[in-house]
Amino acid sequence: MSKHVVVAGVGMIPFKKPGQSESYSVMGATAAKLALEDAGLPYDKIQQAFVGYVYGDSTCGQAALYKVGVTGIPIVNVNNNCSTGSSALFLARQAVESGAVECALALGFEFMQPGALKGKWDDREGPLDGFTAIGGHLIQDAVDAGVPRALTLFGGAGREHMEQYGTKLETFARIRAKASRHAANNPLAVFRDVVTPEDVMNEKVMWPGVMTRSMACPPTCGAAAAIVCTEAFARKHNLRTDVRILAQSMTTDVPDSFAPPSMIRLVGFHMAQNAAKAVYEQAGVSPSDIQVCELHDCFAHNELLTYESLGFAKVGEAEKMVMDGDNTYGGKVVTNPSGGLLSKGHPLGATGLAQCYELTNQLRGTADKRQVENVQLALQHNLGLGGACVVTLYGRG
Repeated sequence: MSKHVVVAGVGMIPFKKPGQSESYSVMGATAAKLALEDAGLPYDKIQQAFVGYVYGDSTCGQAALYKVGVTGIPIVNVNNNCSTGSSALFLARQAVESGAVECALALGFEFMQPGALKGKWDDREGPLDGFTAIGGHLIQDAVDAGVPRALTLFGGAGREHMEQYGTKLETFARIRAKASRHAANNPLAVFRDVVTPEDVMNEKVMWPGVMTRSMACPPTCGAAAAIVCTEAFARKHNLRTDVRILAQSMTTDVPDSFAPPSMIRLVGFHMAQNAAKAVYEQAGVSPSDIQVCELHDCFAHNELLTYESLGFAKVGEAEKMVMDGDNTYGGKVVTNPSGGLLSKGHPLGATGLAQCYELTNQLRGTADKRQVENVQLALQHNLGLGGACVVTLYGRG
């Protein structure tokens, strides 16, 4: 990256269970207004906007932003499965860094329904049909039992790690319990009750020997936004410049994702590994330099896998990281101080920008009881099957 892009403002609304939120347009407009207020910038200074959501009709982005202002700017609607929010941020950052604009808005929201994720169109092939087919016999028992597809894919990856490296089911319960402890200090999280590993193990079994209920993130409604700009624009308009995007990479699947058949490969291990490697190289840092990370814990199993794909642990050694407490306060890298998707919630289009919100506050030193001490570098990982992965490195200005 030739120059650093400033994160001038962020906004986020409390995440809520389906049926308890306002409409998507109201949620989106509110988050955008909060980001503008945080930046101290009027909407008519925004030159382009990128709006992410997964479940919605065309131009939902306009419906939300027209409640903020009708200024004629380009509004691009983005859908990249669960990495949608960070994909919108990627495009906004790219527009600023390229010189196309000086200031851009990234907004993400989701109005979700209860229950497991499912496709909305049953008269055509689904984009993940091929992934399930490649998994084949590796997850056939879950398919036969009617386990939801996302759970079979990520649960299958977790089971593969258990079989290859001896990882215990209790380790995933520890990750879920850690998420609850972090979320207890986040007023924007949907679940704030603290649970123990024993509580998690005693929950309803979703897949015998593989997963209990709260090891999977809940469907959630919410919205978040970020304003990015050049340093010159920030100085001209008296905006803060204390948080910058130091490096960013978006990757999609590679041949290794699909052959030989492996559930760990199918759920984006190589996408994340390649994106992280590119970011570390761009910024001239290593995984050991990262102090805090918001990563895509759609399932506790994926959090454990991501420790390895991001380089926080060697392949096969993520369980040791959990047992040593190196994934929480006082350890090597505090993962998901927000509570992550498991406790904060996962409104698909908003998730990547909610991660940005958390890390921006961590770098500003304004994360209240969640604050990680002396943060200089913060890493974000947002993954969508199908697939796309965005890894972003933030630093102090």
